[in-house]
Amino acid sequence: MEPFTTIKSIVTPLDKVNVDTDQIIPKQFLKLIQKTGFGQYLFYDWRYEGGVPRKDFVLNDLRYKNSKILLVRDNFGCGSSREHAAWALSDFGFRAIISTSFADIFYNNCFKNGILPIKVNEQVLCKLFENESEIEINLGKQTIKNENIDVSFYIEPHWKKVLLEGLDDIALTLKHDDEILKYENAQRNSRIRVS
Repeated sequence: MEPFTTIKSIVTPLDKVNVDTDQIIPKQFLKLIQKTGFGQYLFYDWRYEGGVPRKDFVLNDLRYKNSKILLVRDNFGCGSSREHAAWALSDFGFRAIISTSFADIFYNNCFKNGILPIKVNEQVLCKLFENESEIEINLGKQTIKNENIDVSFYIEPHWKKVLLEGLDDIALTLKHDDEILKYENAQRNSRIRVS
């Protein structure tokens, strides 16, 4: 995974509540066997009508073409536990999602796939929706800033480390390679002594 430090980007405002994983990545696109290639199908049923991009959907607005930050309402990522939702968001280019609340499994899947899900209060969220300027997210300092806002956010230390160092589950395990090898050798030696 690519380490996450600071990003500056215009925010893509998706003004919807209770967006579930079936809306994030519809079921008919879950046939891919790798983590990439899902971005083209992100919010497919909202982005397209008969295969043609809908002009009234925010992801089709050229102002947000290179946006790395998604702004959403309450309970984002609810529904099924499919990790494909985080894969689609990441593959599309989003590195952070700001909301007041996330579904638990989706929230954890974000961290495991290099996306920073940030929880803010309703007042901060409303200010971000009102202002379409670029914002800066600094993970090290745990801040969101632009000319109108300067707020801190909380992140569990474990997840902060995972994102700052760009660690996926395998990389986290390999950080304990010496301890694993020591344990395996001890197990092997104890079997030899018994026989």
